[in-house]
Amino acid sequence: MSEIFQRNIAVLGQRWPDLLQRLLAEDPDVLDAQLVNGQGSTLSINGIQLTSRHDRIKEAQLQADSLPPDSPLLHLYGCGLGDLQRIALSSATLQRLHVYVLNGAVFTLVLQLLEQDDWLSDPRVELSYAGDHREISLPFFALPAELVLADDFNARIRDRLISEIHLTFTNRDFSGEDPQILEQLAQGMDLLRQDADVADLFGSQPGREVFVIATGPSLAQHLPRLLETRGLAERPLFICVDTAYVPLLNSGIAPDIVVSIDHRITHWHLPVYDSQHVSLVYMPRIDATLLGAWKGPRYAGYSYSPLYQSVREQVPKGQLYVGGSVIHPAIDLAVRMGAGRVTLFGADFAFPNDKTHTGWGDGTLGPKLHESRHWLLDGSGKRVRTQLNFRSYLIELERYIALHPEVEFFNTSRDGALIAGTGFDPEWTPV
Repeated sequence: MSEIFQRNIAVLGQRWPDLLQRLLAEDPDVLDAQLVNGQGSTLSINGIQLTSRHDRIKEAQLQADSLPPDSPLLHLYGCGLGDLQRIALSSATLQRLHVYVLNGAVFTLVLQLLEQDDWLSDPRVELSYAGDHREISLPFFALPAELVLADDFNARIRDRLISEIHLTFTNRDFSGEDPQILEQLAQGMDLLRQDADVADLFGSQPGREVFVIATGPSLAQHLPRLLETRGLAERPLFICVDTAYVPLLNSGIAPDIVVSIDHRITHWHLPVYDSQHVSLVYMPRIDATLLGAWKGPRYAGYSYSPLYQSVREQVPKGQLYVGGSVIHPAIDLAVRMGAGRVTLFGADFAFPNDKTHTGWGDGTLGPKLHESRHWLLDGSGKRVRTQLNFRSYLIELERYIALHPEVEFFNTSRDGALIAGTGFDPEWTPV
């Protein structure tokens, strides 16, 4: 044990003894660690440089400059080599700096090699594993290298950080002044005025169990039994997302309600034959020709997005929660209808078993399987391939579930993402 490591762990043992024991149990030997030289030097972990190899301090200063000036509280995700911590602590106005470990093995390696006891001993510093927290905290800075290197335990917080960082970019296409969006809204105004209000459905199914059916690969394993359940005299209410409608019809299953919010949905996704007994819940921008051909009842509503502000004022309707995916308003509809129990099918947010969706070809509804570059943890704690927007949708669903403790939420497959706040329905989930 080096003298540097001894000094570092002495501070940790005094201030955070439980955390120290966890760090000592980490195994830095699993890392491919290299010293990388430039005008300066840094550590490369598994091919990812922790900092600049030319000027670590200048880089850390640029990072510090992006934070709110004179803030008394800052949150730093990732420990790096200690550079940003030192610059932040040089501010006389900073009262507390909370540092979060994103990869325990990486931080343990840094403790072995470099002096960190100066910032660790500062009384303004709090230190913890990111994964010990349910949510991220603001204002924050997340070290880019450690977002890539985050380990499994801290992956859920990593995903929230990335989603928050991308938020402005993600919302760029949802301006209420965009000419294309205004045109999409205008073409459906006549139907919007005459169609029923989604709020008419609110409270209509008090205490009933609702099946919310999405299009993830795990849906396929449940189709035969869903067909049997659909034929029962007393059964749950079936609500499906638009892209699940065709796979259900092809299996002989007619849902009670279909929810659609995406202007790219066409007759291909929502064929109108035999739709007379299926209610369609939609939001403006859906093609008016498709809507007009639908034979069953139509209910219109909005999300809380600013893009609907003008039409909300002209034609008041109920609102449903949307967090980026159609699965959010489908679930919110179930809750607002009075569901006491919501069971999810095909809510995978990932590509388990190397498939993208049930009933659709690879890439038909989005990127192809080989384009997925990201991962999350499935219901068995294993990594499964996904894409960034799926992780954001999962995050928003978990936040929604946390806000509705009065409803029981269940998942039906361990193949897809582990969804915080849900249990596994033993009658539907294979062991």
